[in-house]
Amino acid sequence: MDALDVARWQFGVTTVYHFLFVPLTIGLSVLVAILQTMWHRTGNERYLKLTKFYGKLFLINFAMGVVTGIVQEFQFGMNWSDYSRFVGDIFGAPLAIEALVAFFLESTFIGLWIFGWDRLPKRAHLASIWAAAIGTNLSAYFILAANSFMQNPVGYRINPDSGRAELTDFPAVLTNKVALITFPHTLAGSFLVAGSLIVAVGLWHVIRNRDSADTGAYRFATKFGSWVVLVASAAVLFTGDIQGKIMTEVQPMKMAAAEGLYTTESPASFSVLTIGSLDGSREVFALKIPYLLSYLGTGDPNGTVHGINDLQAQYATQYGPGSYTPIIPVTYWSFRFMVGFGLAAGAIALLVLWSQRRGRTPRSRWLLRAGLAMPVLPLLANSFGWIFTEMGRQPWIVFGEMLTRNGVSRSVSLTEVLTSFTAFTLIYATLAVIEVRLLLRYAKAGVPDVSEQPPADDTDDAERPLAFAY
Repeated sequence: MDALDVARWQFGVTTVYHFLFVPLTIGLSVLVAILQTMWHRTGNERYLKLTKFYGKLFLINFAMGVVTGIVQEFQFGMNWSDYSRFVGDIFGAPLAIEALVAFFLESTFIGLWIFGWDRLPKRAHLASIWAAAIGTNLSAYFILAANSFMQNPVGYRINPDSGRAELTDFPAVLTNKVALITFPHTLAGSFLVAGSLIVAVGLWHVIRNRDSADTGAYRFATKFGSWVVLVASAAVLFTGDIQGKIMTEVQPMKMAAAEGLYTTESPASFSVLTIGSLDGSREVFALKIPYLLSYLGTGDPNGTVHGINDLQAQYATQYGPGSYTPIIPVTYWSFRFMVGFGLAAGAIALLVLWSQRRGRTPRSRWLLRAGLAMPVLPLLANSFGWIFTEMGRQPWIVFGEMLTRNGVSRSVSLTEVLTSFTAFTLIYATLAVIEVRLLLRYAKAGVPDVSEQPPADDTDDAERPLAFAY
């Protein structure tokens, strides 16, 4: 073990942990805005209750996401200084816009939304949550544009004197073909997570609190969340299909590793199950579907998909001696876990809708257990998707330009990285406990009572304290 190994583990653990909060924040911000819009247009208190109820869960998650996200920026300079020097000129623009525009937009208007109940006009207050939701999604786009440069470098040149990548075409970075498809794919995955949370909480209250006066609100929440999950599942499959074709074009080794495809095939078969040798160098057993991989990778059932061994030989000739193959079991199984967990969430959403057909009230304990598992399934799917995305790019930190081993900080020792890794892991574990306890506590509390009016106040309006939403 050396500093590079621990630095990679630290970045992987902290990034995956942070991303547990990101999709829920992205998706729930929009869904809460939709619920408030429904209340604004209809005046139905059911939608107001759900807005405040799920809005509280959204705020808890948003706050935790901000706290865990700060560490990501520090890690670039702490453990990956050579990488930071190389891509600093490229990353500076999108990340600066993300911080100054997108994050400023979402944080400012979330504040107005929190403290604006009974203070702002209804339309202005509704506009605040929509502005926060737009800022949240813009933030995701600029970060994904930066990450997409690592997958498919565009709009740059290498300075021969400094050896740094320098930005030459900022619009090209923002319109990177990888970013343009990764963004909608990530949004679809985010709505999958947010819809699943809405279903899980609503279903728990429908089954456990059948005689509650708010049962109608919870029934609506389960149906609303289930339809969100189903539409998001379809969007994930559609965008994932396009993403696979672009990945085959710009990162053929990642596609080959995802399928355990060792030799070039035309047509290529999709691997349902492949067992390889312990060193990951050859296929031992495989169960395949003919023609499917060619279609997924190229759009042509007879298309050519290059294999791991042929690409390794090509890259060794192009970039010099060395291994350019990612860890095959990690890429192969993370891809399948991503797809499997996502489809499982969609299947449960169908069961939830079926259980409420024609006004029926679901009562099955097994359905309740499945519903409570729903938020975890798309979270796992999102996490394995990012593991696949980043691990499938290895050994490159910037594909074709910089190897991961060349991006680590040379002056940081193994002891120093281990110390920070241990500290971050303990802190994040503590935050995880806090997050789960808060979500469970307020989810069990149920929707708030919005029928009570605030007491009359004869003081001057300017001297009144701000009214907090909850």
